[in-house]
Amino acid sequence: MISADVLKQIRQIQIHTSRLVNEALVGEYHSIFKGVGIEFEEVREYQPGDEIRMIDWNVTARMGRPFIKRFVEERELTVMLLVDVSASENFGSVKYLKNKVAIEICSLLAFSAIKNNDKVGVIMFTDKIEKFIPPKKGAKHVFKVIRELLCSKPSGKGTNIAMALDYLNKIASRKTITFIVSDFIAEENAYARSLRTANKKHDVIAVNIIDPREQKLPNVGFIELEDAESGERIITDTSNSSARKEYSMMALRQKEERSQLFRSTGVDEVVVNTQKNYVEPIIRFFRIREKRI
Repeated sequence: MISADVLKQIRQIQIHTSRLVNEALVGEYHSIFKGVGIEFEEVREYQPGDEIRMIDWNVTARMGRPFIKRFVEERELTVMLLVDVSASENFGSVKYLKNKVAIEICSLLAFSAIKNNDKVGVIMFTDKIEKFIPPKKGAKHVFKVIRELLCSKPSGKGTNIAMALDYLNKIASRKTITFIVSDFIAEENAYARSLRTANKKHDVIAVNIIDPREQKLPNVGFIELEDAESGERIITDTSNSSARKEYSMMALRQKEERSQLFRSTGVDEVVVNTQKNYVEPIIRFFRIREKRI
């Protein structure tokens, strides 16, 4: 039984993200994600201007006048959402937790997909596969996706991106549009190979969710920092400018290393800040990508 509070949250997310899709994203989504191939539609009589190479010589010989084969783009796509539900996603220093932003982004992408009559599937992961929702169409299915993301109780705490990508390759026989929604707090070398392999088969996009406090520490004296996944704790004196600078430089270096990994594997990256509007970087990504097509 779903509680009234959860139903209210689902409804709020549905209304909010559906409106955003209708106002800003549906055209952008359709323009950059093309069909996976072409399929035969019909044979029709040749008309001036038609491509001669499309003439069906068998039908032409039988009918005594030229006919051509007509093909159309096979539009239906499958969108897979690989959603990181590890312990580090329960962090947020400003208005929203990272997992809250992740759920809304997934809803936004899911509604964009079904608006184009595409299928949507979900793989929720930590250091294990927490849940797989097979790809389907329709608003009712997206409702289920949102509900599962909101109500999930992960049994794992860590992050194993390589495992999630390997699982995707195992269950998806055809090419998918795959969004990895994560903070990517994991050792890059641990998933580089799987990322490269997955992107050869699928169209992989990394949606990297960051929080301001993971990039820069405030000057508030002594604080205890805890790694949500390992449980390791350290005490840091944030009044020490050198300590704050070292922390920021380490965060920047890690961010640049991740971005370099994505570039080297041909994976597009969308960086979303929990403190800012998450729709703008997604629209910006769509528009930049459209120019490359």
